Parts: sequence; structure tokens; C-alpha cells
Amino acid sequence: MRVIAGKARRLQLKTIEGKDTRPTQDRTKETLFNVLQPRIPDAVFLDLFSGSGAIGIEALSRYAKEAWFVENGRKACECIRTNLEHTNLTEDAHILMKDALSAVSWLEDRDIQFDVIFMDPPYDQEHEKDLLFRLGSSSICTEDTLVAVEASLHTDFSYVLEAGFEIIKEKKYKTNQHVFLERVKE
Repeated sequence: MRVIAGKARRLQLKTIEGKDTRPTQDRTKETLFNVLQPRIPDAVFLDLFSGSGAIGIEALSRYAKEAWFVENGRKACECIRTNLEHTNLTEDAHILMKDALSAVSWLEDRDIQFDVIFMDPPYDQEHEKDLLFRLGSSSICTEDTLVAVEASLHTDFSYVLEAGFEIIKEKKYKTNQHVFLERVKE
């Protein structure tokens, strides 16, 4: 796994051993960033369920102003820190060792708002549903925030309007998908 573009281009990233994380494949990551790229420069980026930190690191490499990494595993947080040091991107990075819902509350308490929120929760456990309902009323997510969710192909997103979001784009791959959402404009 490597950084695809920007100031850390071509640098290899470490991954976490074991089956607790699923690193996003380079080709899938490239497709994801083809959609995200117009919003990345100078963005405040949130990477929920960060794993190795590859997505947030890619955003920093592509000139995001700052990236927040949320991961509740100690080994994963160490991996993120190692990857940030290796890519020389630590200055604009913040790592929170918390579960995603707790992190949203913590970030709200500090009045931080995000331009892009990416989440890659464990598949088929409905974590994305819980988070979208939470983000639908959260101050960290504005009407201008783009939310991108990586999920299995059979993940149901029929509830998103009820959560306060609308799907603006979908990208389907062999085994998973990216769903891009924005808050419903009032």
C-alpha cells in the first residue's frame, strides 16, 4: 500500500497485521480520491475508523489543511503515527484513540467542523447508520461537508434521508462500494 499522489507520492505505508482492518486497495483509493479531490486542498479532513491512516494520509499528501484520525485500537494508532512520521505529515495530523461516536462528541465540544468526513467501519455491523444519524444533527458536519462511506455491496442506505442526508454519488466495486452524501439543504 502506498500514497498515490501529492507531496508524499509513492511512499509505502505500513499496515496492521491481522484481520482487524481492511486496507483500501490502491485502485479503489484512487477512484475515491477522483471524487474527493476537488474538496481536498485546504480541507479539514476526518478519517473515522482510520486503520493504518492511509486515507487521511492521502488527503494530507494532497494538501488538506489538516486531518483527524479516529481509531480505537492501540496498534492501529501506533501504525498511523509511524506512517505519518514516514511521510513527514505529522505537523497537520491529529490522532484520537476513541470509538467513532465518542470522537464526534469530543470534536463537537471543541467546535471543530469538517469539509470532508470519510468512514470505513467494519462491514455489515451498521456502524455507518449510527454515525450518519449522529452526524445529521452534529455541528462537526455542515451543509457543505461531503461524507464518504466505504461499505459492503449489500449495505442498506435507504434510511439516509431520515438521517438528514442525501446520496449524491455512488461507486460500486467487486466487493464493496463508496457512497457520497451531503446533508439535506434546508
